[in-house]
Amino acid sequence: MSSTTDIQRPARVEPTDAQKAFRQAMAHLGAAVNVITTAGPHGRCGITASAVCSVTDTPPTLLVCLNRSSAMHATFERNRHVCINVLPAEHEQLARHFAGLTELPMDRRFELPGWDRGEQDVPVLRDALASLQGTIADMKEVGSHSVMFIEATSIRVRDDGDSLIYFGRAFHRVSRTACVR
Repeated sequence: MSSTTDIQRPARVEPTDAQKAFRQAMAHLGAAVNVITTAGPHGRCGITASAVCSVTDTPPTLLVCLNRSSAMHATFERNRHVCINVLPAEHEQLARHFAGLTELPMDRRFELPGWDRGEQDVPVLRDALASLQGTIADMKEVGSHSVMFIEATSIRVRDDGDSLIYFGRAFHRVSRTACVR
């Protein structure tokens, strides 16, 4: 005798007008593109994120927002060690890989050239504009996301290279020379 179980997928909920307006407003908020990585006893993974900003320099602390429904959320939360890799303009394809916009599996993303092992074996992008390794010092749940407060323990900064930003739901290059006065 066999049995069949129908798997019910949750119905897709249409965003409210307020949510649509908020998302449209956020599309006008240009931001640096980062690949946030982790490694440890709970696995190795990474995500593309633009919801990253500084909090304080005493001690050096950043925040990263991560959707709680992300398959990688638990890995970040349990490992606690991360690296924020600020992407140069030439890494748009890498940003797409870690955003899940390509078919490249997670383990193969770290086989691409340019990755080093940092503190606690966390992947560090060798030619990132900046790499900030650190530990999740605190985590707060806000709506659909967790806000991770990361205390930086190792910081590496490049003196050259253009920036990759996300604006208007698309990637863009910002020339370093355009920023010099």
